[in-house]
Amino acid sequence: MSEEEKFDAIVVGAGPAGSACAYLLAKEGKSVLVIERGSSAGSKNVTGGRVYTYALELLEPGLHAEAPLQRKVVREQIMMLGEQSGTTIDYVDYTYNRGDVPQSYTVLRAPFDEWLAGKAEEQGAMLATGIRVDDLIIENGKVVGVKAGEDEMFADIVIAADGVNSFMMQKAGLRQDITAHDVGVGVKEIIELPPEVIQQRFNLTGDEGAARLVLGCTEGTTGGGFIYTNHDTISIGVIFAPEGAAKRGKKILEIFQDFKMHPAVYPLIEGGTTVEYGAHLVSERGWNGVPQKLYREGFVAIGDAAGFVLNTGTIIRGIDLAIVSGIAAARAVLGASDGAEVGSLYMKELENLKLSPTMKLFAGFPNIIDIPRIPAVYPAMASEIMNYMFKIDGQVPPKMTKGIWKIVKKHVSLGEIMADAWKGVRNI
Repeated sequence: MSEEEKFDAIVVGAGPAGSACAYLLAKEGKSVLVIERGSSAGSKNVTGGRVYTYALELLEPGLHAEAPLQRKVVREQIMMLGEQSGTTIDYVDYTYNRGDVPQSYTVLRAPFDEWLAGKAEEQGAMLATGIRVDDLIIENGKVVGVKAGEDEMFADIVIAADGVNSFMMQKAGLRQDITAHDVGVGVKEIIELPPEVIQQRFNLTGDEGAARLVLGCTEGTTGGGFIYTNHDTISIGVIFAPEGAAKRGKKILEIFQDFKMHPAVYPLIEGGTTVEYGAHLVSERGWNGVPQKLYREGFVAIGDAAGFVLNTGTIIRGIDLAIVSGIAAARAVLGASDGAEVGSLYMKELENLKLSPTMKLFAGFPNIIDIPRIPAVYPAMASEIMNYMFKIDGQVPPKMTKGIWKIVKKHVSLGEIMADAWKGVRNI
């Protein structure tokens, strides 16, 4: 196409960020082209497992009711694994399931992404799938379009929504190649089970769901696991530091398989059938992993491409932040009609929509998660303490405090506890 035939916006990537951005722009009458490398929106995505409804409502009130969502999460769980044992903290709040807009749902990415991209198409966006963008077109320092093979497509603004290892961000000169320290390797499997079996195993009724994060499942490597209940499937996976796994000589599949076969985990998935499997990179640095600059003239980055993923150790957030960043970019483009710079407006919208302040609030949490004893020592210690508290063998046990302190000293020194506690307080 010629520059005279250009689009108002080209969005690279049809994940939640790209589709949300395209939805709003097209709704306001902008000509939008969404380019997706996969054969369909969502075909390459296995990440996530949960969406917070406020983001969908921010995009369009009532939109969550149309989405292909799974179960309403009412059980928030944290599991710590020992070698042959598990300790689970189970917080239940039924208010999360009440009202017109429940707080969050479990979600399957492939149907969800395809649905959201379809909603953008309904508003008038053009979706082109199975196309790889090879380069940006830059003229006089401004990004004016993209190249895909021999084809050149032009636009007033190019919006990068192409994932954690964003090729567009590198081409724009805003990010170098990512390092192993910046990301984790995520492996996820979706296992099919009858709905009534899922409800029984996770103590659920009706359309209630559970979201469980797991520590002690990465064989000493920094990271953790997750288990989400869907309608008739379970999403289970691990995310861990590739550097740590390599140093320990651990293979990805071995770590994941050992996690699934753990005696506290296997009963949850026993008898199920694998219907989806995949691996991907996950941004692990939170706010510290967000590039110093997310825009240049004619270009902005959103979603995973901008590093908008949050892991507090109790909650993993990515889909909602992606949608909100897409909304922020769309608002910036729409607000730039008076001649203002899109990039600076985008950063203001990230503040207005509370995305940047939220990321900054939890900026220190990756440093806590990186404490070596969290995946390797404390879960096993917790399990041994629970064993001591509940085991009855007919003998006279030592005094409770003395027995627990003996277990603690076996795993960690007082100095290490104090150092870890101080690091945790300092980063919170």
